[in-house]
Amino acid sequence: MDTLEAYLHRQQQRVETALDQWLPALDQYPPGLMDAMRYSVFAGGKRLRPTLMLAAAESVGGDSEPVLPAACAIECIHTYSMIHDDLPAMDDDDYRRGKPTNHIIYGEAIAILAGDALLTHAFEILSSPDLTERFSAEVLLQVSRCMATAAGSFGMIGGQVVDMISEGQVVDLSVVEYIHRHKTAALIEASTTVGGLLGGGSPEQVDALRAFGHQVGWAFQITDDILDVEGNAATLGKAVGRDAELDKATYPAVLGLEASRQRATELMQHGIEMLHTFGDRAEPLRQIAAYIVSRDI
Repeated sequence: MDTLEAYLHRQQQRVETALDQWLPALDQYPPGLMDAMRYSVFAGGKRLRPTLMLAAAESVGGDSEPVLPAACAIECIHTYSMIHDDLPAMDDDDYRRGKPTNHIIYGEAIAILAGDALLTHAFEILSSPDLTERFSAEVLLQVSRCMATAAGSFGMIGGQVVDMISEGQVVDLSVVEYIHRHKTAALIEASTTVGGLLGGGSPEQVDALRAFGHQVGWAFQITDDILDVEGNAATLGKAVGRDAELDKATYPAVLGLEASRQRATELMQHGIEMLHTFGDRAEPLRQIAAYIVSRDI
């Protein structure tokens, strides 16, 4: 394959083009809502989750082009979660990716509704003819259930709730692990699982991709925690030190920075081990996993 940077850029362009096609147009009514949805979706980012989905489909020998609608759906869910995470009732952040957060531009009510609309739109995409005419009902049912579970009370939402109620509390490592594995790892796990399903992977391959996604998703959040301590606000595009300010339950707070770095590396390596039977087709996944724990943004 080409360099990871070139690969990520190429996949990012594919996803951005598809997102522009799958999101409601700005001139559709009501225009204020469509503008708020598009504002956050196109506020930047490497499109890591959709790229992982496309790479997972390719790793089992599938064509990633028909997977693009589902990749857009996972990005809609991820963007909705960030809009809500930034709200005053949650983390109360003013900046995301170097730009004012959605509620700063559009107000809290529209930000909430834009997030709700993106979450709902994700499942509208998953039930569109572009997917139903290409994939079996059985596979699409698995896909929808996987993404709904990852986003809901047993996944991302559950992790967010425990994250909030743990602020200012003395918690042990098991609570921090729950937060990380649900709030962040669940959606990344869904990305690789869905890629394997839509790529035509065997049950064994899909299980391996699910395990890979969970491990690197967990490592991703630990790295985020580390960057909040020692990252650069200009590079990250958001304020640093917020976890300490809110007294959040994080890996650095419980284990310290060096042990947190070690844990992220271990999880990344465990994830890569899950791909030992995939051969060269999984090389993008391996490189993305290594990037996740070495990134500075």
